[in-house]
Amino acid sequence: KENLMYQITRKDKLSQMDQETIWDGIEAFSQTKVPATGRHELAFVLRHPNGELFGGVIGNYDNFGWLWIDSFWVSEKLRGQGYGTKLINQIEQEARKNGCEHSHLTSFSYQAVEFYKRRGYSIFGELKDYMPGHSRCWLRKSLS
Repeated sequence: KENLMYQITRKDKLSQMDQETIWDGIEAFSQTKVPATGRHELAFVLRHPNGELFGGVIGNYDNFGWLWIDSFWVSEKLRGQGYGTKLINQIEQEARKNGCEHSHLTSFSYQAVEFYKRRGYSIFGELKDYMPGHSRCWLRKSLS
């Protein structure tokens, strides 16, 4: 019998292959309990005609009708000009086309909570003083 010592190592950034192996492992376990969850990546980016990146929204949706917005950013140069709304509308619209009825995300009180609330999201969870004076908020929205 072989005596193996498994090792735990710290990684600052996972390779795409390692990330997919972890997701596949979660999915394989989940399928023993519920139907296939699925994971379908979505991303929309905002670029200048010269190719420079000025914003984007990254997320994914599952087979249960939920969009997860993981990351969202618009350059300070372009804030307040409607690009953020267009990016959010694009990812929500694509999620709807793929059967999503709900969206959820997390944001800090000093970031985009008010922006999301103006677009129909509501807070369903909050950790006050996640850092002194600020909260981490979980928000959701019905897409139907």
